[in-house]
Amino acid sequence: MPFNLPIFLTWLRILVIPLLVLLYYLPQGWFSGTERNLFATLLFMGAAFTDWLDGYLARKLNQTSAFGAFLDPVADKLIVAVALIILVELERTNAVVASIIIGREITISALREWMAKIGAAKNVAVSMLGKIKTTAQMLAISLLLYRDPLFGWNSLQVGNFLIWLAALLTLWSMGYYLHKAWPEIARRAGTSC
Repeated sequence: MPFNLPIFLTWLRILVIPLLVLLYYLPQGWFSGTERNLFATLLFMGAAFTDWLDGYLARKLNQTSAFGAFLDPVADKLIVAVALIILVELERTNAVVASIIIGREITISALREWMAKIGAAKNVAVSMLGKIKTTAQMLAISLLLYRDPLFGWNSLQVGNFLIWLAALLTLWSMGYYLHKAWPEIARRAGTSC
C-alpha cells in the first residue's frame, strides 16, 4: 500500500467520520448546541476541502496510485452517508433525500467497479454534472449541520433546498452514467442469455 501526502489526507477524511458522530453523542454539558453544530460543520467542511486537495496534490506531485484512486471515493461516500444519517436523526433533512443520495452512490460505485473490471472505466469517468452534484451536496450538508442563521439566511431552509437540488442532480447524474454504460450492459446481457 503506497503512502504519500494525498493518501494521508484521504485517511484523515476517513478519521473525521467517528469524530463527527461522536460530537453528537457527547454529554450535553460538554458543548452548547451552537458549538456542537459549528464543530461538526468545520469537521465536515475540512473533510470536503481535503477531497479537493488530495486529488489536486496527487496530480501536481505526480503521486497518483491505484490505491488512492480506490480510497478517495470510498472516503467521500462514507462521510456523506454518515453526515446524511446524522442529519436525518436530528430531523434536519428527510430520509427520502438521504436514501436517494446514498442509494445512488452505492449504485454508481458498483457500476464503476464493474466497468473497470471489463475495461470500460472511461465510459463512466467523473463528469462535470457529477462535480456540480457533489458541490451542491457538500454545501447543503454543511448548512444543515450548522443549522443556525448565517449572514441573515436561514441555513436550514437554504440547506434543505440545496439537498433536494443535490438529490435531483444525483438522479440526473445516475441516469447520465447508466446511459453511458448502457451499451456495455446491453452487449454483455445479450451474450449471457
